[in-house]
Amino acid sequence: MSDKLNVLFKRLRVHQHTLILAMAEHDGLPARSATRAVAELENAIAAVEAVAGEEADWERRGS
Repeated sequence: MSDKLNVLFKRLRVHQHTLILAMAEHDGLPARSATRAVAELENAIAAVEAVAGEEADWERRGS
């Protein structure tokens, strides 16, 4: 994984963790919007992981 992708991945995980903690601590947070925010964050993390996997494959092939 490139350094830039690694940093981005770590930042996304920190934001995900923060959002999940905020949802747990604040019962008044609208469930629908909180759920959507978590889903969007999960999608962003999945996209970063996919790009990182493609980059790792590319590096393994030596191209």
